[in-house]
Amino acid sequence: MTTLTTLSLLFIGLPVALMAAMHLLRRRRAVCRRIEAAFRGFLLLCACLAIFTTLGIVFSVLFEALRFFEFVPVWEFLFGLEWSPQTAIRDDQVGSSGAFGALPLFAGTFLITVIAMAVAVPFGLLAAVYLSEYAGRRLRAVAKPLLEILAGIPTVVYGFFAALTVGPLVRDAANVVGLHASAESALAAGLVMGIMILPFVSSLSDDVINAVPQSLRDGSLGLGATRSETIRRVVLPAATPGIVGSVLLAVSRAIGETMIVVMAAGLAANLTANPLQSVTTVTVQIVTLLVGDQVFDSPKTLAAFALGLVLFAVTLILNMVALYVARRYREQYE
Repeated sequence: MTTLTTLSLLFIGLPVALMAAMHLLRRRRAVCRRIEAAFRGFLLLCACLAIFTTLGIVFSVLFEALRFFEFVPVWEFLFGLEWSPQTAIRDDQVGSSGAFGALPLFAGTFLITVIAMAVAVPFGLLAAVYLSEYAGRRLRAVAKPLLEILAGIPTVVYGFFAALTVGPLVRDAANVVGLHASAESALAAGLVMGIMILPFVSSLSDDVINAVPQSLRDGSLGLGATRSETIRRVVLPAATPGIVGSVLLAVSRAIGETMIVVMAAGLAANLTANPLQSVTTVTVQIVTLLVGDQVFDSPKTLAAFALGLVLFAVTLILNMVALYVARRYREQYE
């Protein structure tokens, strides 16, 4: 009798329990779907917010730059040889008509960036190769954080170092060999800027080189290649996309630097390829144009937006080059 009762309760209770479990499972799935939909919507909102913010920045700079080009022709701005944006801001003021040829600014930016990259790329890449392929664990644990500390030093400190130490040193060294050099020079700014951006190249390249599969190294060594040949012909080509990305990041950082240039290279808009002379850059002039009480309806202030638009275009081109190189070499080594 007890067995019969137990079996009866089992056959009756099992379907009820299954139905209750299925109901709870459906409710749980419905709740999870609602949570997932809300989370997906939140992520979409964040993505759209970032996109719309970027578009807002681009259009705000673009519209103001177009207002500037109503005063100054595009050709004169891009290829003019004289930069002297001294104009009257109000009608009751007296000012010159101004000269808005930005070629000296582009030349100064390019010159300082080239000098900085000539310092940062070889030293940073060689440091990354040594840390990833030759250095022991203890040395790597000490050397890499010390290199990365350079990225955390405020740029104004680098500016003081460039103005008080490197600038006079460059001037004295040039005088020794019979060359004339200014205390504020592109060479001094470029050297210090190269030291500042060195961690961008060394740290990122080190991470990329460490990410290369060990099987590639073992295969090369197994075929009889030396360690240096393996690094040059296997490891570095496989890590090329990441290395290019780190270099372009460093270039972008160098192009956007302001404080070091102000304190070490000066404000003179000289069109020269001589690194011993003082020059200025696009970012420095943007800051100079927007300092103080300004009315954003004169060519002098609107020129800052035109310069910003040029910086945006250069950054976009650098990103496109990085994507092209990464895609090309990724297809080759994957």
